[in-house]
Amino acid sequence: MNYWLVKSEPDAYSWKKFLEEKQTVWSGIRNFQARNNLRTMKTGDNVLFYHSNVGKEIVGVAKVIQEAYQDPTTKETAWLTVDLQPIRTLKKAITLDEIKSDSKLNEMVLLKNSRLSVQPVTKEEFERVIELSKK
Repeated sequence: MNYWLVKSEPDAYSWKKFLEEKQTVWSGIRNFQARNNLRTMKTGDNVLFYHSNVGKEIVGVAKVIQEAYQDPTTKETAWLTVDLQPIRTLKKAITLDEIKSDSKLNEMVLLKNSRLSVQPVTKEEFERVIELSKK
């Protein structure tokens, strides 16, 4: 199993909206590195959902329910999407400041390549985020 983090501006697509819809097509990605990460995702992989720009916090956990396929929002075959389903809202959202200040999270891609909208997370980072969210 792999672990991921996806970013969305809450004004564009929020965790609340995701919960209401019960699943989503993670479309509109137009960055080659993010696209390559989508290509690597497998059914059942865990995904952290991060509110970017407003909030700047991890708010929930989702899972991949459909592996990469042609993004239906474009005719360009270079772009892919996956389908995601929400699993649970974190009891306590984990802010960017908390991530920056936690020595177990200071190597996260989120801190090194903050603009990347789909990024890998290590199992240890994922477990640490879950641990922090329970406090």
